[in-house]
Amino acid sequence: MPTPRDFPYIWTTWLPRLLTGENSCEWAIWFKAHHQSWERVPSDFDQAKWMLDHTALLNERIANRTVGGHDVDIEAQNRFELHGKTAILAGRPDIIAHREDHAVIVDAKTGHDSPSHAVQVMIYLYAVPRSLERYRNAKLSGQVTYRDHTVRISAEAVDDKFIQNLGALIRRLSADKPARRVPSFAECRFCDISAAECPARVEDDYEPEDGTTEDF
Repeated sequence: MPTPRDFPYIWTTWLPRLLTGENSCEWAIWFKAHHQSWERVPSDFDQAKWMLDHTALLNERIANRTVGGHDVDIEAQNRFELHGKTAILAGRPDIIAHREDHAVIVDAKTGHDSPSHAVQVMIYLYAVPRSLERYRNAKLSGQVTYRDHTVRISAEAVDDKFIQNLGALIRRLSADKPARRVPSFAECRFCDISAAECPARVEDDYEPEDGTTEDF
């Protein structure tokens, strides 16, 4: 049975696909923000393989940064909680490599390139200097690193419009009123919230409705 949280708590990785429009069901994240210990859908995701691949890629990038003369903070060392009026935003960037007054936030991805990956790093660029004192005045940049290429993100990408959109989303997800629910096979098939918690969950794909016209 889900346990209500004392205060809305939002993990950074829950947000990027909503911000890019790759996902539309804000209710799923609203539910997670307001509850813990809820019933999850059994998954066939190979967690062990992902961890092996991710760790190998991470170690390569750490070695490259160390050879380049950077000091490197890794995963748990980078854990942050940014407290707002409506919610706590938490995260843990894979790597923050720093040298003098410059720091690079690096997130390692083993899958295919996606706009949401860049947005995840943009959220880190927003939150890290506001929550980790040692990076308060650092000159920041970001990178999404894949096996065969790297996407670079400047601090200027985190402009007023981005911050407004991020803040508006977090306020919707942390409100007492449930956020919009968009049940469909496309939304639900990768959602880990079970039908016991979300009766609107769609388990099976279906053919779209069709019609006919003489206009074309």
